[in-house]
Amino acid sequence: MDALPYDAALLSTKAHELIDCISWLAARGWTPATSSNFSQRLDDRHAAITVSGRDKGHLAASDIMVVDFDGQPVATELRPSAETLLHAQLYARFPEIGCVLHTHSPVQTIASRLYAHEGRVHIEGYELLKAFHGNSTHETAIDIPVFANTQDMTVLARQVDGLLDRQTLWGYLIDGHGLYAWGRDVAEARRHLEAFEFLLHCELELRKLRT
Repeated sequence: MDALPYDAALLSTKAHELIDCISWLAARGWTPATSSNFSQRLDDRHAAITVSGRDKGHLAASDIMVVDFDGQPVATELRPSAETLLHAQLYARFPEIGCVLHTHSPVQTIASRLYAHEGRVHIEGYELLKAFHGNSTHETAIDIPVFANTQDMTVLARQVDGLLDRQTLWGYLIDGHGLYAWGRDVAEARRHLEAFEFLLHCELELRKLRT
């Protein structure tokens, strides 16, 4: 049998780290049905990612597979999410990114629909903006991009790349779909995801109060 092109022991460790995080997210209702996908960097060529079609609230280590940075399965017959390319492009482009989390909470999905026509959600003045790596003050603003939904991941990946050429991001929304968030490791990616969820929830509540 040929040797695996990645560290199998490391995959096992990363798989269990991911599953712990995903279970926490699923308990909050942010990964309904078989939606969402999650990944962690393994090395400079490979990432561990959830297998397509699995209930994310009941994952086992065997539900985590390996892909390369072109989004292709490695040494497995398992099928990754159709959105794998959106994970892979971040790992290929940014060596510091160690984890990508994609969820479908009601807050994220509603915000993506309401702000799709603007192409962004503008967030300013919140103390929790300091949760994002690199921010040290609430006296700042971020724009969370909202991309049109498409089944063609190569198109969406190109659009994301174009925006990454122009600004630093820790996440984005897809219209009618959900949120992608990432960080240098699982803990930071989850912190960013929580911060986006809180800030989007605040914006939706303020929008209701203003009507």
